[in-house]
Amino acid sequence: MSSSTAPVRVGVVGAGIVGLAVAREITRRLPGATVTVLEKESRVAAHQTGRNSGVVHAGLYYQPGSLKATLCRRGVPLLREFCTEHDVPYRELGKLVVALDASELRALDEIERRARGNGVPDLVRLDAVGLREIEPHVAGVAALHSPRTAVVDYVAVCTALVAEVTAAGGTVELSAPVTELEDDGRGVRVVAGGRTYRFDQVVACAGLSSDAMARMAGGPDDLRIIPFRGEYFALSPGKAALVRGLVYPVPDPRYPFLGVHLTRGVDDAVHVGPNAVLALAREGYRRRDVDLADLRDLATWPGAWRLAGAHWRSGLEEMAGSASRRVYARRVRRYLPQVEPGDMTPIPAGVRAQAVDRTGALVDDFALVQQGRILVLRNAPSPAATSSLAIAEHLVDVAFPTAPWSAGD
Repeated sequence: MSSSTAPVRVGVVGAGIVGLAVAREITRRLPGATVTVLEKESRVAAHQTGRNSGVVHAGLYYQPGSLKATLCRRGVPLLREFCTEHDVPYRELGKLVVALDASELRALDEIERRARGNGVPDLVRLDAVGLREIEPHVAGVAALHSPRTAVVDYVAVCTALVAEVTAAGGTVELSAPVTELEDDGRGVRVVAGGRTYRFDQVVACAGLSSDAMARMAGGPDDLRIIPFRGEYFALSPGKAALVRGLVYPVPDPRYPFLGVHLTRGVDDAVHVGPNAVLALAREGYRRRDVDLADLRDLATWPGAWRLAGAHWRSGLEEMAGSASRRVYARRVRRYLPQVEPGDMTPIPAGVRAQAVDRTGALVDDFALVQQGRILVLRNAPSPAATSSLAIAEHLVDVAFPTAPWSAGD
């Protein structure tokens, strides 16, 4: 933090929900600071924030004591309060994690252990009869019910965050991709959108470009972002009426993705998905999207090959579901037997930024790197949107360790 009497100048890279939450948090804690958000796209929430299921996760899956679990449980009430204050729709529809047969009960036991360790509120274990009292049309032998799991419009949350930041005197610069980022000893010099900025501190929350941002800042090259496309379908109105809330599978503990699930949104549409297919571009939202530079990064990263070697069977299964709506529908029918391929209409896909290390291990928790006055959020896995306001608190504590609030808080 600057020792001069001039206002502290803070740059935030990325106008997804985490970057905007960081900008808001800085304006709240440092009322005299000048805050500038730099976003490469022409709108906020253009990537992961605006292309997900809209779920506010209650904290069922995460290892108790992990940063992911801690920030999720802290983030939920902060987000709920924020939505109430800004009239953003927030609906607690509840979620079932469904065991289809006895082979999944042990894994369901582990999820229950974690959920109770995380203090997930009002959690209930159900048998087949209890499951169908909640979701009459869903198949399964047992389930965990999290009635406080919610859905929200994260783009609307971002719009409200922008309003707070600008009302406090901050600015959000759109169409301003960062091309240079360095701590030169006198502060941080940033070139974005052809313009040079000078800051006392920078916090980068760049999502799909977080590894490139870390390298640009001079950080270690020990993690890379591997993009996984998540494809979604919308159920026809008749079949959507069969789903009351959120229906999730028991996830494979070897794999970081939750699997295909059914989600009723704030608009009452029911979405199916996502799958997890390797994308051929960081922003590869369509199968035909290919970026040669991104492919080169992928092909030369040893962790990508080791990841493929460890998970090739799962990868082939995901590709089969991506290539065939009939195959995809067959998986959905395991949970909602009435669904046919014709009941599913494709809707825009998302891309998940998954950090992978050199050994091919999937990084499953939040990861940061600090290079002088530059702090980069290197990995922000789900539930980053849920946890965004809590992540912002954490990042501001790390970025400004000598500030009054960091002493003894």
